[in-house]
Amino acid sequence: MSKLIIIRGNSGSGKSTLAKTLQHRFGRGTLVISQDLVRREMLWAKDGEGTPALPLMAELLKYGRKNSEVTILEGILDAEVYYDLFETAKAEFGENIYAYYYDLPFEETVNRHNTKPQGLGFGVEDMKRWWNEKDFLKNIREEIFTREITLEQAADLVYNKVME
Repeated sequence: MSKLIIIRGNSGSGKSTLAKTLQHRFGRGTLVISQDLVRREMLWAKDGEGTPALPLMAELLKYGRKNSEVTILEGILDAEVYYDLFETAKAEFGENIYAYYYDLPFEETVNRHNTKPQGLGFGVEDMKRWWNEKDFLKNIREEIFTREITLEQAADLVYNKVME
């Protein structure tokens, strides 16, 4: 049975790094759906209500369920804007959803962002503009990661939970 891992949080929290780490642990055929890749690179679209990223990400979730043992969806993924995407996730994956939210202070996300090469083309002002405090999902239960959890601890926790 195909499983879905959702990794959410504010910019700079470590979502993409965790998704890539998990993809390597689960191995070939693990699909990673990155909100940034779909929205900013594939579609070059704005985020928010009506973003064209939504239907494409929904189709990618369906593809993942049919073709991958593990699908990883990662991004800021505003709980309200992407509500319908999470409903699609529930319809496709049922109880096989493992959702995680990085609940970090703003300063910690800036520190993490500053470890990336060339800052990925955006800075602190952009991060402030995108900031969405405690944006927990209302339709899927999420486990919370705080600043105390390391990348390896988070990867171990998710991997072991999914493999139970």
